Amino acid sequence: MLQVRRSEERGHANHGWLNTYHTFSFADYYDPKFMGFRSLRVINEDRVAPGQGFGTHGHRDMEILTYVVNGRIAHRDSMGHEEVLGPNEVQRMSAGTGIRHSEYNPSATEPLHFFQIWIEPATRGTEPGYEQLRFDPEEKKDKLKRLAGPDGGDGVARINQDAQMFVAELSKGTEIPYSLDSKRAAWVHVVRGEVSVNGVALQTGDAVAVTGEEALTLIGKSAEPCEVILFDMA
Repeated sequence: MLQVRRSEERGHANHGWLNTYHTFSFADYYDPKFMGFRSLRVINEDRVAPGQGFGTHGHRDMEILTYVVNGRIAHRDSMGHEEVLGPNEVQRMSAGTGIRHSEYNPSATEPLHFFQIWIEPATRGTEPGYEQLRFDPEEKKDKLKRLAGPDGGDGVARINQDAQMFVAELSKGTEIPYSLDSKRAAWVHVVRGEVSVNGVALQTGDAVAVTGEEALTLIGKSAEPCEVILFDMA
């Protein structure tokens, strides 16, 4: 079964310095039908103005993944990390028993466009942790690049949950098959472009929840490269 979540149905707020879309209930946006999907709790698509950002704030018991589309994000946290994250990288922050951090756009001229994803952990009260991993952009061209999973390793961020996160950039006509255990579920979010998932047409910002299927077929439909994020969850 495929359930489509259209871009315009998401929660939206424009604060001037921050233009944000919420796939699931978050902050002032609340929809009891969209509180999350399996262990996937938050997909926020944020655009941050130059020189602006999120001041120091805390998190607890959440696996937080950050993926930059355009621009760069400066990160500082209570574990002592001070890093800058750009495209073709993934950042994993395990909040565990508690962590405080800030994020801002360090550029004076360029906007920042990124996704912040929260996945509920399998166990609570763990020690906080951090990873930042870079990959070659060729690894996601016309194929799925695994960014995060429970085992981590070899350029894959390790998360405390039976869930996988992939990214792919598809050229027009490219077909990517993906096998899915019928007892598992998938969520596919279109970052940009036009894509079909098992024959369902999706455009930028659209997403689809997949349950009870044994296979997915992703096909790029637009002339410009299409980009998708795929989650596979127990």
